[in-house]
Amino acid sequence: MFGIADYGAFVAAIVLFLAIPGPGNLALITSTGKGGIRGGLAATIGLIAGDQVLMWAAVAGVAALLTAYPAAFSAVQWLGAAYLAWLGFKMLRAKPGAAPILNIRAGQYFRQALAITLLNPKAIVFYMAFFPLFVDPARHQGLTTFGVMALTIAVLTFLYGLIATLLTHFLAERMRANPRISGVLNKLAGVFLIAFGFKLAISR
Repeated sequence: MFGIADYGAFVAAIVLFLAIPGPGNLALITSTGKGGIRGGLAATIGLIAGDQVLMWAAVAGVAALLTAYPAAFSAVQWLGAAYLAWLGFKMLRAKPGAAPILNIRAGQYFRQALAITLLNPKAIVFYMAFFPLFVDPARHQGLTTFGVMALTIAVLTFLYGLIATLLTHFLAERMRANPRISGVLNKLAGVFLIAFGFKLAISR
């Protein structure tokens, strides 16, 4: 199919990767908890936009460039780690009734998710290594093949984000009556963000 070897396995792999806990999932859940369905969907679009940039950067050979210049890779890596840790620290410091870490406007959620995605340089290397696994050399159609792959990932990410947003919103509505639970979850999210940032900083 468009030069993609085993399209079903490709779809299954993407769904599996989407479900793995990480900064993107945390940004999606937090955005929904703070801004409702509108915030969750805006964050989903931000994740999709960031992924598309990284995917096409990988196709263009940016991964090879980052590998050839470790200093550039490390700089982006540390920037991403610092950003995640900063968000986590703000969540830990937040007091009940304080202004939300993420602005309530949907545009803020989009930029938040976009920044978290783009500041993960390992994603470029991941796509550079992942795409060849499902490209049929005998039937490869160049940019068309990568375009179908990118479109598939975008559609699956949107569907996943929509489901995650609706589920998170449903649960959030029932937790708003108990501010204590909300506060604990907010601090837990902060700890996870700091942990993700630390993991990104020490990974090589």
